[in-house]
Formats: sequence, structure tokens, C-alpha cells
Amino acid sequence: TTESETSTKTSTTVTPSATPLPTTRTTERETTVSTTGTTIQQSTPSLSTSPVAVTTSGVTEMRSTIKTTTSGPTSSGSTPHSTTIVTESSSPMTTTAARTTPTISSVITTTTTSGPSSPEPTVSTAVTTLAVSTSPLSVTTSGTTATESFTTTSGTTSSNFTTITATTTSITSEIVSPGSTSTSVPTTTSSAPGESWWLCNCIKAICIEDDIIQVIPVICNPPPKPTCTNGLSPVQVIDEDGCCWHWECDCYCTGWGDPHYMTFDGLYYSYQGNCTYVLVEEIDKKVDNFGVYIDNYHCDRRDIVSCPRTLIVRHETQEVRIATVKPNTLQVEVTVNQQAVALPYKKFGLSIYESGINRVVEIPELKMNVTYNGLSFSIRMPYSLFGNNTHGQCGTCNNNTADDCMLPNGNIAKNCETMADHWQVVDPSKPQCSPGLIPTKAPITTPAQPCKESSICELLLGSVFEPCHSFVRPEKYYAACVFDSCILPNLDLECSSLQIYAATCADQSVCIDWRSHTNGVCSYKCPSNKEYRACGPIKEITCKSSQQNETSTKRVEGCFCPNGTMLYDSGIDVCVKTCGCVGVDNIPREFGEKFTIDCQDCICLEGGNGIVCRPHECAKQNKTNCDGEGFYEVNEVNSEDSCCPIVTCKCNTSLCTAKVPKCTLGFEVHSHIPSGQCCPVYQCVPKRVCVHQSAEFLPNSSVFVDKCQNCICTNEVNVSTQLNIISCEPIPCNTYCEPGYEHQPLKGECCGRCVQTKCVIHTASNSDLILSPGEFKNDPYNNCTIYSCVNIHNQFISSTSEITCPAFNEERCKPGTITFLPNGCCKTCVPLDTPTPCSVRQRKDFIVYKGCRSEHRIVMTECEGTCGTFSLYSAEANSMEHSCTCCRESRTTVREVKLKCPTGHSISHKYVYVESCSCQDTECNGSQSSESHSREENDRKRSLNRIKRSISLTSK
Repeated sequence: TTESETSTKTSTTVTPSATPLPTTRTTERETTVSTTGTTIQQSTPSLSTSPVAVTTSGVTEMRSTIKTTTSGPTSSGSTPHSTTIVTESSSPMTTTAARTTPTISSVITTTTTSGPSSPEPTVSTAVTTLAVSTSPLSVTTSGTTATESFTTTSGTTSSNFTTITATTTSITSEIVSPGSTSTSVPTTTSSAPGESWWLCNCIKAICIEDDIIQVIPVICNPPPKPTCTNGLSPVQVIDEDGCCWHWECDCYCTGWGDPHYMTFDGLYYSYQGNCTYVLVEEIDKKVDNFGVYIDNYHCDRRDIVSCPRTLIVRHETQEVRIATVKPNTLQVEVTVNQQAVALPYKKFGLSIYESGINRVVEIPELKMNVTYNGLSFSIRMPYSLFGNNTHGQCGTCNNNTADDCMLPNGNIAKNCETMADHWQVVDPSKPQCSPGLIPTKAPITTPAQPCKESSICELLLGSVFEPCHSFVRPEKYYAACVFDSCILPNLDLECSSLQIYAATCADQSVCIDWRSHTNGVCSYKCPSNKEYRACGPIKEITCKSSQQNETSTKRVEGCFCPNGTMLYDSGIDVCVKTCGCVGVDNIPREFGEKFTIDCQDCICLEGGNGIVCRPHECAKQNKTNCDGEGFYEVNEVNSEDSCCPIVTCKCNTSLCTAKVPKCTLGFEVHSHIPSGQCCPVYQCVPKRVCVHQSAEFLPNSSVFVDKCQNCICTNEVNVSTQLNIISCEPIPCNTYCEPGYEHQPLKGECCGRCVQTKCVIHTASNSDLILSPGEFKNDPYNNCTIYSCVNIHNQFISSTSEITCPAFNEERCKPGTITFLPNGCCKTCVPLDTPTPCSVRQRKDFIVYKGCRSEHRIVMTECEGTCGTFSLYSAEANSMEHSCTCCRESRTTVREVKLKCPTGHSISHKYVYVESCSCQDTECNGSQSSESHSREENDRKRSLNRIKRSISLTSK
């Protein structure tokens, strides 16, 4: 409390002694009246004898008159005196203060002295100001002089008359309310000098000595309103004596965005650390285990900026964590000592509750509260308990920004961005953070590149927030909004700047409905049973809370019950139209309403616990007998009464003892359950199929019995076997064979097949010639062509041979002698007598060499003709002399021809070609007859060899 805030107090002292008493307090104005002498001292000469009227908060103008009279002579000749103080109170005046302060009175004291020692009475008048309560007070002092005490009331006006006799032996205190009769309670006291007590509200009595009592009414003068460096309005705080009040600047720290801080004294800075830090702790530890901490994390992929994630409040044995469920949202969850709790929560002097969009941690003993909503936080603490005793990222609360950047060692950093890094705490979940490390680079406080701020930020400076500008300046919040919109343009973090500014305005009793002006960017969606309000009550009125009107002018935004409804209870999020009951099903009930829940018959009653339940009674059911095999009892849900199940018999075939039989092929198991039974009866019945070789065939399907038969499953049933009959027919056979083939049975075949028995030769005349193996036959139209057939390894091979005849000139034959040789192809005749000269004769024939044959007939030459040959007797030699000449080649050439082999490849072959012939000598042997015979034999052999060669070539 400053000197300007000190209240002015006035005391009045009455004493029978002639010696003035010294004043006991330098800040008090005292009036001392002496009744035994002629001297009257006045310690307040500045006041006039006329009544003084003072107008203040809750002050009533009063006039008090003190009269002293002489009651009679004493044995000493002096006259004893009595002092009477009369206080009159006029009607109360209108006031604008929040608290009713003591009354300020104009007191006129008149003292009259008479007696033998004083021939003339001396009158002395003292004027002072006196403060009394608007409640009447009557104090009566009894002695040798009778005293009178009375109180009068008229409407709201109360007149009090208080009499004090100096020779005090008893004191009667009387408190009178307007419009009521007065009552007196005698109290006998014995007080030591210096002892003090309160006579009533803000009127103090002090025992001076003996019978001297000092009455001190407390007078409160409103102190001048200070200016808080954090820009917020100061708050009125009641003095310790409970009479007067003074101004204080509360400790109010906020943080929001990525993140931005406003210290207790209003210093703004931004800090992007991603560890856990101290927001506020006590310098001088007065509260056990007390502190507020923030857990930040990098909220962008570039790890440039940070956002708050968890707010931590520690108080004595409890640690509260309010953690963000989803980044950059207003969804949070609350845990106490690592256990999730339901709100409202109250334990060990700490309470947690919802207030609009915020979760509030309140410690009534410390008169502090902490709020957090996932995007921003605020910490409010009283200056009277925490002034000059805080440090951390929220700074020192002393209404002076010069020391807000204080380090843990007490030194002051150049800026709070540097200071903030020194307030790390050990967090096991963040091993990369080590308290005490100095940052390697200065934190980012401005955007790297200029950018156009979001239009949402302009709302802070515009008409939407204009009503709050005179209470809270928006410039720092605007700077934070621009920073967020430039650094993280896609996270809509600028909404947090508007939200914390609106919350600060609401704390100053200025409510702004701003979300509707953001085009949905900063919209807030409420549950279906609630509606959004920008200016809702801090604590919503519920059916369980006090029904008194809310007197606080502060408002918060959030989701509230619609008009015409109210919240049933702070822990039951149900809006009701009338206050009745709400059960575990969260359905509102009216008083007297009966309902069934969890198979309990309940009724909603006013008073007590509200809902009274008893077990649900079920109607009697006929007993069901489930003695049959396979039956068992089961409880089914009753559609008419879900709490009373119906007992029925259910069938479970797994409980049956009968086994399923195994049926033979063509039969299947059929089962049926007789009426009124559970277990089935089994039997094998025909499947109406055919069975063959362990296989089943459906009717009209083919059945393979024998490949020589076509079988089909019919619909006819064998009476004895109860199986369908298989009908078969032989496969029809084709016995016709082509010429040269004969139909013969074949093992494993049904119809046999055509087997070749002869060679089929296609002649040049397009006719077919059938030859048996080993048979030779001439072409019907050409005897020079011979066909033959051979069987080699069951392969019938036909061959064609061409007979090449020697050159034949019919002109050299005798007429009528032309005949065919035995081969039937070549002609011969009896030559004419004129010999044929030796010459070259040409013929065409195939050249065959090592099984390879020319593709076409090749022109070949040979020598033929008559040469001079004779045999005569020589007398000289006495023998026959012979002269033989032969027509033979005289000049030849070698020619080349291409031969094709049976394997498919070709070879080159050289042969001799006769260019000219001549008669040449040769040796003559044997006789003519032998030569003729030899010639015929040679012709026959040559013809046979030609045929064999042809056959051999064809075979190959």
C-alpha cells in the first residue's frame, strides 16, 4: 500500500483528568476534553465549529454532540463531571463504491465546567470528524450520574445517540437495525492499557489507562487509481483490517500461438523453444511444490516455430496436466497425477472446471487461477501474495518491465527470448533438451521475408475490437497475429491471437463477438445440444448451483445451453428445461416421473439424491419343462419388458446321442426331427443315381464302362438295388478299307482297323496298280516301266523301274524280223547284210551312284557299229589266224551331274561322255559260236542288272 492509499482515521478521547493526553498515532487526529479543569485542548484546530459534511463511497453525514455536565459537589469541593457523546446519523447517501465504508460525522463537543474552584463557567468547543457504522450503536456508562440511551429510526434513516460516562464501570453495546427495536447486552470488562477491541464495523476502542478509552472510527478515503504496466485495470483489494481498500495490479501472464508471451508486467516477446519450461515459480518458496510449466513442441515441418502442447500446474501433492488432444485445436484432456479425471474436480485445495472453451485450474487458498484451451493460456495471481516473488518465462510481478527478463541466477538478460531458454526443466520425454544449454542461434522473432498479413489480423485494429481498445491495447496481439500468418500460413494460428485478445478484453469486462467476422476460418463448432456464445457466464448456472443472479461482469466464450434451458449440473453435460433429475442415461426427468433404467424401477423425487430406485419386479411365468433330449433352458429378451427375460426351451443338437450313419454309394443320409423333439432321426435313402466302379453318375450322364460300348445312366431304377440302371450299346464299326488295305481285328481296339497288305502304286496314266509284296508288273501302257512291291519291316514299299533299250534302227533290220526282246520292252531284229559303220549312239537314262540318283534322265553316249573281223587258216603258222577290231571310244570327255540321295542331300558326280568312236584292234578268243552265246548271256545279265538297280534305287 502506498502512502496515497493510507486511510485517514479520527479518534476522540474523553478523560476526567485536567492534563491533556498525548496522541497515540501520528496519522490520527485526536480531540482531548478535560472535565476537571478550565483548560480545554483541541488537537484539530483546522476544523470549524459548524458541521462538516463529507461525501464518499457509502458514507452517511452525521452530526455528533458531546456535552459535559456537573453532577454535584464532592467532599473535596470539586464538582464531579460526566461527559455525554451524542451522535446523530442522517439518512444514507447514494454511493458508487463496491463496499460500504464507515460513516463520516461532524462532531461538536461542548464542555461546561462549574464548581467552587471556578466562579464562572468556562466553555470550550472542539470540532472533529468521526466515522461510525450505519448500524446503530449505543454505549452506556453508568456512574454517579444517570445516563440516557435511545435510538430512533424513520424509514431508512437511523439516529443513534451514544452516551459515555467518564467514571466507567460497565459498558452496554447495542446494535440497532432500521425499523427494529433496540436491545442491550450488558458486558462487564476489565481492559489493560493498550488493549484494543472493535466496538462494531470499523470502530475501534483502545484502553489508554484507568478509565480512559480512546474510540477510533476508521475513515476511508478512496486512493488514486494507479496505472498497471500490463495495460489492465487495477483491482480493489480490502485492507487487512477489513475496513478500507487499496488498488493492486494483479499478476496476469498469457501465452498463445507459436508461442507469444505477455509477462506479468505486460512485456511482449516470442519464443520458439521445443522443450518444457518454467512459466512461474516462487523466488522465496512459500508454497510447497508450487509452479506452472509449459511443454512446447515444433508445430511445423521445418522445426522453425513452436506451439504449446501441455500446461502443467503443481501444487503440493498434485500435478495437473492439461494436454492438447489434437494439434492447433481447442480439444484438451485433463489428468491429475497421471490419472484422467472428470470435471469438475476438487481435491486438496485445488479445483478444476470448465469455463466456456477453457479449462480452469483454481487454487482458492492462493487466490489464483490458470486457464488453458489448447491454443492459449493465462495465469492470474494476486499481487498481495506473489508481488516481487515470481520468476520464470512470465517474469517478475512487480509492475515494472525492467526486470521481466530475469535469469535463474538473478541476472537480467538482454532480451526475454534469450532468458526463456534458461528456464528449461528436466523432462524425461524430451531427452534432447538439457537445462542450462545456451541456444546456438538467436530465436526468430520476425518473418524472414515480408509477407501480406492475413485479413483476419486486421480485425484486431478494426471496428470489431474497437470497444476494447481503450481497455487493452491491440498492437502487440496484432504483431503476433501477423507473425503467425506469415510463418505458418496454413495452420490458422492467427486465430489464437484474436482469441487471447478477446479473452483479455472479457477479463476487463468487455465482451467481443468476433468469430462470426472471420468467414469461418476461426469458427467454433458446438455439440448438438449446445449453442455458441461469445459472451457466456464464467460459471454456467446449473440446477445444483445457486439460483442467484450472476453479478460478475466478466464473460467467456464457449458452448452453453440454449435459451430457455439450463445445465443440470457442472459434472452432467445435459441441458434441461425444468430442474428435475438426470440419471446415468443422461435423460432429463421431471419430479414425480417414473421410469425404468438398468432394470430398476425409479422415480424422480425432489430433495435427497433425486432418483430413488428399487429392483424391477417381473410378472410370474409358467414353468417350462425342457426334459427332452437335446433341450436346454435359455432366457430370451421379452419385447414387452426387456428386464424380465422369458424362459424358453432351446434345442442344441450337439447334446444328442444319436450318431449320423455312413451310407453306401448311391445313398445319402436324410434326417428329420419329429414334432416335439429336438434330436433328428437319420436314414439312408437312394440318391437316384447310377453307381459304377465307386463313382456316382447322375441320370442322362455318360458312364464309361467299356470303350467298345456307349453307356448312359437312365432314370430307370433297379428294384433290388434301388440304384438307377446303366444302359449300354456297342460302338458301330466301319469295316470298309481302301484298296491295298484289309480290315483286321486289333488287340485293345473295339472295331479293329484297316491294315495295309499290298502296295498301292499310282501310275503315270493316273491309274492305281495293286501289287503284293515280291510281285513285279509292267505298266499297262508302257512295258518299259516295271513296278514292284516289297515288305520291309512291315512297311510296304513300291518301286518303279525304267528299262533303257539300246539304240534300235528299224532301217537296218531285215523286213519281218523285228521282234521284242524277252523283257517286252526293247526291240530287236535280224540286221541287213550291209554293216553299220562304227559311230556314236546317244541314249537317255538315270545315273545311279552309291544309292543316289540324278533328278532327270541324262544324255549318255556309247559306241556301236560293225568293224572288220575275220579268222583264216595260216599254212605257215599251221593254225587259224584271227583279226579282230572293236567299235570303241576314241575320244571322251568328263562331265559332272548333280545326284539326289534318299537322305535328302545332293552330291556332285562325274561321268565319261563319248565324243567319237572308231574301230580298234582287240584280241580275238574262242569261236564264233561261243562268242554269240557269250553275247546273249551278257545282254541278259545287263538287262537284269538294270532292273535290280532300279528296284534298289526305288527302295532306298
